[in-house]
Amino acid sequence: MSGSTEQVYLGAIDQGTTSTRFIIFTRHGEIVAVNQIEHKQIMPREGWVEHDPMEIWQKTLSTITGALNKAKLKASELSAVGITNQRETTVVWSKSTGQPLYNAIVWMDMRTRDICRTLSGSDGKDRLRQRTGLPIVPYFAGTKLKWLLDNVPGISEAAANGDALFGTIDSWLMWNLSGGKNGGLHLTDVTNASRTLLMNIETLDW
Repeated sequence: MSGSTEQVYLGAIDQGTTSTRFIIFTRHGEIVAVNQIEHKQIMPREGWVEHDPMEIWQKTLSTITGALNKAKLKASELSAVGITNQRETTVVWSKSTGQPLYNAIVWMDMRTRDICRTLSGSDGKDRLRQRTGLPIVPYFAGTKLKWLLDNVPGISEAAANGDALFGTIDSWLMWNLSGGKNGGLHLTDVTNASRTLLMNIETLDW
């Protein structure tokens, strides 16, 4: 039986700290097309770094469109799309409206230092390391989520009402790519979840 000669194309979203790229590959790993667009860095005060989640989403769509145009392909001709992303950057958004409830707090942001000191207590920053694999430091997503719940009006209420969704950038993009407020899938994988301070690395449970 002869094998199929039909070309297979794969897409990769590379959502980074300063830009987003979309790369189209053949099944053999050959690059067919690349498109890359930068996004803004928002720094409201010293030590704070934010991104606009809607800008990231729109520029992700633009990079996909641009790469497809360069390759002269349709989206339906991609067999699969993968995502690599800035892992600890944290987003909270409304399930009903699809709008972010605050800017994304970037992995390098240091605003949660006091939260980390309080959580560490007398046991020190490694008190959760056995379960989460991580020290309690501002780098990881869990303390960023706590800051958002404690400091941004409306987020704790939205969470209590079941309307607030939390995720790292992979979750934000997957939710939008799979339908957004019209049935989007709220997902992540263990590699991103393991950078939140919220997952048990032995059981893979939250």
